Amino acid sequence: MNHFKYRGNKLFFENVSLEEVADTFGTPCYVYSRAAIEENFNAFDEAFGDYPHKICYAVKANSNLAILEVLKRIGSGYDIVSGGELDRVLACGGSASNVVFSGVGKSKLEIENAIKAGVRTICIESEQELDRVNSIAISLGLVASVAFRINPDVDAGTHPYIATGLRENKFGIPTEDALNLFRKAQQMNGVVVNGIGCHIGSQIHQMEPFCDAVERILDLVDRLKDMNIPLRDLDLGGGVGIQYENEQTIKPDHYVNQILTILKRRNCSLTVTLEPGRAIVGNAGILLTKVEYLKSSSSKNFVIVDAAMNDLLRPALYDAWHRVIEVCVNKNDNLRNCDVVGPVCETGDFIAKDRKLRVNQGDVLAIQSAGAYGFSMSSNYNTRPRSPEVMVDESSVHLIRDRETISSLFSNEHGLP
Repeated sequence: MNHFKYRGNKLFFENVSLEEVADTFGTPCYVYSRAAIEENFNAFDEAFGDYPHKICYAVKANSNLAILEVLKRIGSGYDIVSGGELDRVLACGGSASNVVFSGVGKSKLEIENAIKAGVRTICIESEQELDRVNSIAISLGLVASVAFRINPDVDAGTHPYIATGLRENKFGIPTEDALNLFRKAQQMNGVVVNGIGCHIGSQIHQMEPFCDAVERILDLVDRLKDMNIPLRDLDLGGGVGIQYENEQTIKPDHYVNQILTILKRRNCSLTVTLEPGRAIVGNAGILLTKVEYLKSSSSKNFVIVDAAMNDLLRPALYDAWHRVIEVCVNKNDNLRNCDVVGPVCETGDFIAKDRKLRVNQGDVLAIQSAGAYGFSMSSNYNTRPRSPEVMVDESSVHLIRDRETISSLFSNEHGLP
């Protein structure tokens, strides 16, 4: 969060006044820092030194084309979970050969397009998916590069909605089934197995679950060596948490060094793929919102803003905590303990609860740590146009997505004859 600073009573993001951004583009409005995105990516990439690796940004965290292009320029690959995300990568000039296609429910069309495009890896998460990929590849006269995503049954200690590595989760292949599927794939003509991996969840703050998962995957790697099944890639997913409030986070260099220590001890030289998303863009973005009304009752003060759960779903979905700060601070104003809420007709439409703020009607607030799963999870609920997105690049500000118009929201709808 060191990309924020007050100059006098006004908040700046990099070298740009957020008050001026709000005046120019209106609110709600997402604002991202190019410098922060590049800094966060490089922290993972440089920690590997000369060890063979690939950082594949998790597109689902924030799929704006400008962000994908910024990352392409500094050498990022991409982790995708839909055919639409593949199209975004290609639209920004990215190469399919740098794409890892994850996800448990890939359709026939998505698989066909991925094979035709030549993605680096299709991650297989079930036996039926393996059969489908093999069949489609044969029908195309091609061979698909695949990896098996293993469910290592590791508790990541995170929110249950974003835990993916436990036996009861829908993700990955159970460890006890893995070897038989590797054997089966070896007999197929439409696939070549190049990798093995796992992803145990998101917003993880301890190294122990990561290390435990790596050890369990390497146990399988050793058994595959004994079976003379060669591998190229070790995909360790993403999941490194960021700081929203006062969490103790894992530094990227510490994370990488711990992983490399295990690989050296286990005599593993496979190319490592990491897929950070939130850790790259989460704290590189904010959501600006304006105060519409102040409302008080005998038991509560409400700050009603123009951003809502359709703009930032995380608080309503996960009861997630985001820091809220004033864009302009007037120390003569009263400090209020309040709930910051939106205009959507749901009691669950809140941004933050029990915060101390100095605000008046018309003031602008900055909701921090909104770069990941902010705009990408936004919707048009209550027929609300989605917000614009802008990129701060040193002292310049670039509009990278227009604000939607209300008329565009129903332009593809049709009445009855």
